[in-house]
Amino acid sequence: MNDFLNCVMDIGEQMLVCGAEVHRVEDSVERMCYALGAKRIDVFIITSSMVVTVCDGADNTFTQTRRIKYTVTDFEKLHKLNELSRKICREKLNAEQVREEILCISQSRTYPSLAVTISYAVIAGAFTMFFGGGLAEAIVSFVIGAVVRLMILLSEKAIQNKVFAKFLSSFVATALAFVAVKMNLISGVDKVLIGNIMSLIPGIGFTNALRDLFTGDSIAGLLRLIEAMLTALSIAAGYFAFVFISGGYSL
Repeated sequence: MNDFLNCVMDIGEQMLVCGAEVHRVEDSVERMCYALGAKRIDVFIITSSMVVTVCDGADNTFTQTRRIKYTVTDFEKLHKLNELSRKICREKLNAEQVREEILCISQSRTYPSLAVTISYAVIAGAFTMFFGGGLAEAIVSFVIGAVVRLMILLSEKAIQNKVFAKFLSSFVATALAFVAVKMNLISGVDKVLIGNIMSLIPGIGFTNALRDLFTGDSIAGLLRLIEAMLTALSIAAGYFAFVFISGGYSL
């Protein structure tokens, strides 16, 4: 049972890291443990921690705790983990088979950094035009969107802090937009900044927070909601920090 619990905790941890809502992870952990022969399972999960206690048929009790230090949004990997949890419940895999499946999912190919960077750039340019920007604003926003993605990658490698990464990205995007105005490439920064901010807004985090609240996971929902609000504030703070330092349009 302890070997199985290790595997189940690995799956639950990776699901949380990929951005799964708390209710989904708790339900998956319980189903897998019962399918593997547990008689009683007590699961407590929030966005940054997992605590699972399992009692087997011989009245042996096993408890494990995992600390979740960061999260990303990876629905492709989350889908594979969901399929694995269902496969465990359906086919009663042994611990070694489960480990092989987890390793395969962990090593599965993700989207290349270049493709993600181009996506950020296209989204920024498209939203700029959607909100009334012209071709020049869209081109500038396209370039800034690519730079913003690179800044997020660099900041995440330096320090795994979403708030700091979004603050720095907003600061850099604002600086580049003001430089474009100074060079007479665009007439104003509003449309360009709106286009780039749309890719930084924590929409998925806010949605998951509301979903957790609606399913009764109040603590996890409030933590996600606070994190989403802090992220939104950091985006605004990045803009105001540059405006304060540079004196605004007098750059």
